Formats: sequence, structure tokens, C-alpha cells
Amino acid sequence: MIAYFLHLFADVGLWTAIGVTLVAGLMRGFAGFGSAMLMAPIFAILFGSAEMVVTVVAIELIVSLQLFPQVRRHADWQTLTPMSIAACAAMPLGVWALASVDKGTIVTGVSAIIVAFVLLMWSGWRYRGRRSAVASAAVGAASGAMMATTSVGGPPVLLYLLSGNDPPAVNRANIVTYYFLTQFLLIAIVLATGVAGWDALARAVVLFPVMVLGAWLGGRLFHGLASERLYRNVALAILLATGLFGLLRNVLVI
Repeated sequence: MIAYFLHLFADVGLWTAIGVTLVAGLMRGFAGFGSAMLMAPIFAILFGSAEMVVTVVAIELIVSLQLFPQVRRHADWQTLTPMSIAACAAMPLGVWALASVDKGTIVTGVSAIIVAFVLLMWSGWRYRGRRSAVASAAVGAASGAMMATTSVGGPPVLLYLLSGNDPPAVNRANIVTYYFLTQFLLIAIVLATGVAGWDALARAVVLFPVMVLGAWLGGRLFHGLASERLYRNVALAILLATGLFGLLRNVLVI
């Protein structure tokens, strides 16, 4: 076992992943979003798409376990319940796509999703419809399928949840709680179907302390006097650069 982890640490790609994970933890701890979008395209390039999904989701799950007790009292359960149930129901379809689609297409897809999300956030576009059980379930289904295929299921949920007039603490609680309610099942499905192996979880074991450290530091920033608007713009700029890198990298490879 020790020899196995020493072998992992000899991988240059893992050290790149450690740096990316630390930045992702800062983003997740402060605003509750952005970590998976930052890690997914880079991890897909480093480790492969199926391995990326398990590694990213497992890391995210650890952070969710850490943050959920702090935010659960602020969560809007009326919205989150149908959304989470629909997301879990849609995950098998996403896993089927994960097993059927090649790595290059996954990198392109997840990078395009990130770029589109950032541009929508910067444009000021907001969902204007009424929040209802049906609308929440539709958003959850889209998110669950995307999460299983790319590990990035956040954009539809974020655009939906951030469209209201909820205070930042409620938005953060809803996002953290949604991930907490859905990630267990996704890991179980991907591993049970054999789409990804246990090596992906081993990487998560190495990376999650880095993520937890970043999330803790980000949480301290959230509870301090940091400018939320400044942070969000910086976070979105990082995500845009990551998405463009994934798109351009994939084009060059092809």
C-alpha cells in the first residue's frame, strides 16, 4: 500500500492536480461553487474522463461532508428535495454516456459548459420563471446527467438557484446541500458499473486533504469582510481561463 502511494506521488500529473485542487478548494469554501468546474477539464486531460469523474466527485463529497453541518439550517429543502431526487434518477443515463463517449469529446463538452456558464454569469442573465417542484426536478435531471458524464453538474443548478433573491448564505447552503445529497450515489454507480477503477479513489484520498485545506481557508474568507463581488469575478475569470484551456488543448490534440 505504501509503495502504491509512493508510485502515485512520483507522477508529475498528480502534483499538477494538487495545485489545481488547492485553488478549487478556495473557490468551493468561499462561494460553494466552481471547484468541480476548475478540476474537471484538467483532470480529464491528466487521468482520463471516467477516472476524472470519480476523483472529482469523491473530493467534492469530502468537502460536502465538511461544509454540510455548517449550512444545513439555511437550506431551502422545498426546492432541493425534487431537484436532488431527479438528479439521482438521471445519473444512470449520464454514466452510460460516460462509458460511450471518448475522452476528447468529454474534455470539449465540459470546457464548453464552463465557458457558457461564465459568459451567462457575466452577462447578468437570470432565470425569470417561477420556482416549482416541476422546474426544480427538470433542473435536477439535467444536472444529474451532466454530473455523471462530466462531473460538472453545477451550471444548471447554479443558474437556477442564483436567479432568486435569496441572501448569499442561503445560496451557499443550497449549493453545498445539493452536492451532499447527490454525490454518494454517483460514486457508487460509476464504480459498480466498472466504468472507472479504484485508482480514481486512491487519487481522491491523496487530494482531498488539499481540498479540505483550501475549503477551510475559503470558508474563513466568506465569514470575513472579503468582497463577494470581487471574489466572484476572480473565480469566474479563473473558470473562463480553465474552460478556454480545455477547448484549445483539445483542438490542438485533434
